[in-house]
Amino acid sequence: MNPETEEAVCVLRHDGLIVYPTETVYGLGCDAFSDEAIHRLYMVKNRPLSKPVSIAVSDIEMLHAVARVGEREEKFIRRFLPGPVTVILPAKKCIPSVLTGGTGLIGIRMPDNAIAREIIDTLGSPVTSTSANISGDVSPVDKSQVNVFYDYMIDSGTLPGTPSTVVDLVNMEIIRVGAMIEEVASFIAEME
Repeated sequence: MNPETEEAVCVLRHDGLIVYPTETVYGLGCDAFSDEAIHRLYMVKNRPLSKPVSIAVSDIEMLHAVARVGEREEKFIRRFLPGPVTVILPAKKCIPSVLTGGTGLIGIRMPDNAIAREIIDTLGSPVTSTSANISGDVSPVDKSQVNVFYDYMIDSGTLPGTPSTVVDLVNMEIIRVGAMIEEVASFIAEME
């Protein structure tokens, strides 16, 4: 494990906030099971508590541990994850309700980025997956655009910048257009 990953995981285990690279933009991560860290994340992002925050997992097993997944959803997940797609699924009880915005649904990413997945895998639990910016500001593609407080950052230079496509797998609808939108839209159409 590289020293940066080790440091990031140490920060996460102490309710800290990290800025980490994904295949889209820089994410602001905290331990998704730490109430204290989640509260800090909402505070530094100036994000209303009523707005949900997605989480990132390192593999399919972790995804199954935090969300209820049917056959249709599984087919979609195996096609697009890891990758620049956020899937919305029914959250299991282990997920803090603040992250669901009271909806009972949770957005989940499995970043196609080795550093991000190594951090999550080493921590052994999901981290939050929200852009490292004040709510409503531009999603950061490099260090200079990160405008929120954090405890540790892994700088991977300039990232691609197209945000993930968000898909509600409960209703099979696209919530936000982003990366891989053509493939996602045609796959959903085939599933109908």
